[in-house]
Amino acid sequence: MRAYENEPVVIQRDVEAIMVPSGQPITLKLGLAGYITQALGGSFTLYVEGNLYRLSGEQADAIGKEVTRAPELPPNATEDDVRELAWEQMRGCFDPEIPINIVDLGLVYECKVESNEDHTRDVSVSMTLTAPGCGMGDVLVQDVREKIAAIPTVRDVNVTLTFDPPWNQSMMSEAARLQTGMTW
Repeated sequence: MRAYENEPVVIQRDVEAIMVPSGQPITLKLGLAGYITQALGGSFTLYVEGNLYRLSGEQADAIGKEVTRAPELPPNATEDDVRELAWEQMRGCFDPEIPINIVDLGLVYECKVESNEDHTRDVSVSMTLTAPGCGMGDVLVQDVREKIAAIPTVRDVNVTLTFDPPWNQSMMSEAARLQTGMTW
C-alpha cells in the first residue's frame, strides 16, 4: 500500500469506523472532510474534526481507496502454509497510533494451526497489548481475528489476550526498535 500520510479525504458514504484510542464505534457521515494520517496493513487512520478514527480496509471505498484483497493459499496447502500466512496476515495488523505491526512490536506470543477432519483449520493466537488498559485492545484482537479468518480453509479463529508475561520494549524486533528510536 502506498503512503497516504496527510492526504486529504472526503467521506463518500456513511461508514462505520472506530474512534482512537477509546475503541468506540462511530458512524462517519457522508461529506465529512479530513486527512489520512496512517495507512498500514489495509487499515486507515483518519483525522476528522479533531479526532482520530480507524477505518478497516473492507470499507476503503468510503474514502475512495481500493478495498483490501483476500489472502490466497497455494493448492494443497499444509498447516505450515496456513501458519505462515497467519503470521503474514498479523504483520498487517497495526495499532492506529503506532506505525509498527503487532508482530514486530512483540505482541503476538503464539500462533497454532490445527487441522480438522473436513480439511478446514482452526487457528489459535495468544497475544498481548503494550498496556493492559489500551482502549484499542478489542479492536486489535478483532483485526487479528478477521485477517486470519480471511485465509482460505480457516474455519475458526480463537484469539486469547494475555498479560503474562507482560509486554516490554525488549520484545520488539530490532527493526521496530530502530524505527521507534528505542535502541539500547
